[in-house]
Amino acid sequence: MSSTTPHVLDSFTEVFFEDLFMAEGDTSASEVQLAAVAELKDAALTQDRTGPIVELFAELARIHGEQGLTPEQLGLTREELVTLADKHAKLDEHGVTVGGRVGKALPIVAEAKSRITDYLERHAVEAPSGIEAWERIQENQARIKRVLGMTDEDWNSYSGQLRHAVEDVDALASIIDLPAKAVEEVRRVTQTYRMRLTPYYASLILPNRSNDPVLLQAVPTAEMIDNAGVEIPPVAADHSPARLIDQFYPRVVTIKATNMCAMYCTHCLRIAHIGAKDRIYSKEAYGEALDYIRGNPEIRDVLVTGGDAFVLPNSMLEWLLGELDSIEHVRMKRLGTRIPVTTPQRVDGALLDILEASNERKPVRVVTQINTAQEITPVSKAAFKAISGRVMAVMNQAVLLKGINDTKVKMWKLCETIQESYVRPYYVFNCSYRNPQFTHLRVPVATGQEIIESMYGNISGDAIPRYIATAGGKIPLHKTNLLGRKDGNLRMQKPWNEERVMYPDADPGEYARQDFGFARYRVDTEK
Repeated sequence: MSSTTPHVLDSFTEVFFEDLFMAEGDTSASEVQLAAVAELKDAALTQDRTGPIVELFAELARIHGEQGLTPEQLGLTREELVTLADKHAKLDEHGVTVGGRVGKALPIVAEAKSRITDYLERHAVEAPSGIEAWERIQENQARIKRVLGMTDEDWNSYSGQLRHAVEDVDALASIIDLPAKAVEEVRRVTQTYRMRLTPYYASLILPNRSNDPVLLQAVPTAEMIDNAGVEIPPVAADHSPARLIDQFYPRVVTIKATNMCAMYCTHCLRIAHIGAKDRIYSKEAYGEALDYIRGNPEIRDVLVTGGDAFVLPNSMLEWLLGELDSIEHVRMKRLGTRIPVTTPQRVDGALLDILEASNERKPVRVVTQINTAQEITPVSKAAFKAISGRVMAVMNQAVLLKGINDTKVKMWKLCETIQESYVRPYYVFNCSYRNPQFTHLRVPVATGQEIIESMYGNISGDAIPRYIATAGGKIPLHKTNLLGRKDGNLRMQKPWNEERVMYPDADPGEYARQDFGFARYRVDTEK
């Protein structure tokens, strides 16, 4: 384009200029403003960068918005600004114009920032991760090791953590400051329900927080007995077509490989399966489960869970994965575990080698459950990083729980923290209705919908989990953002600011055509 060729402004810049040159009021520019604008203009003219041009136009827009002054009142002609707008579009690699950047993009970014300001100000206080609270956790660890008489070797080993696991209220009261009434209530509840938390997991409980999110998950409270209610048959009691097998879908089955966990959750969906003693089942029982899988060639994906799949001895886990890998129609495997959160000391080289060897044969995914960012420490993060390097994927299935993760701040923090820890947020389950023992931890479905919807547009898309209810299978609970249809257009709503937009749908007639792409030539030949 020659210097005499008139510059053509795009529609964004035309509108931006129209607003900018609209005089409002009779205010005059001050000497200071004139000097400042002149300085910005000089930088925009002399530097071959987009930044100075953007700064000039952004300042003009700010002054016009606050005082109604036009560029001319600030010493700039329209021709000068058109020349600078043209320069900006030519410098930008993607041809973004001044109108698109200053008139549109910067206000959109400013509005987006305002949506997350509250979260950024509150998350470290309301929902600290175990990484942020690591100094306090380490103080807890030193105290617990001293009280329980644990050596460093005990603390840093899986066997040491299990050997010193807290399973009665007196041991619990020796390491956690609980009110006397609470101690008596826990004593009463643990006569019916088992309690176990490893010293490591106990160290995640932060003092002076009456309903600490780790404490609520690990220590049974009186509600578990007082919420008598109506006992519904255990989960999957009507979906177990073979020994140790649960099946809700034609191509996916679950093997309940053990009833053991390193820590028993107060909201456990399988609370009826825990029993009074830890059990690893006989190979005869596993054999019947494997025979069922072999006999149903449509089964593609097998979840090994429990209990917790990682509490199985290495030899048993290696054998079971090998048996599954030998079944031709089994193409995918999943292992359900909370071990990296409750006892990350279990994740050692031998376990990782077993996972990697099976993953080499057929993909392995590790499915975990992290319900609060407080459960992610430098130690558990390192465990997840190590696992993620040996398997296809590590995914999280959180449970929406009252007082633990039932606010926007807590759930955003959870999902962002686990994503940064090499774990993909996968599901958020609405806490099950089946067990009256944890009615007090349930959250209304609509509250969960609001929390999940609030994530869209505000945190990374792959940090947003699917919201699910389990009712004889997984039922999606997401809200729809489709509001209606008119003249082939869909009326939609942006979940992050409720702005409504029209979205042209695909033309049904065009979609029905089969003679598209290269098929057109086949049709011509056949004529």
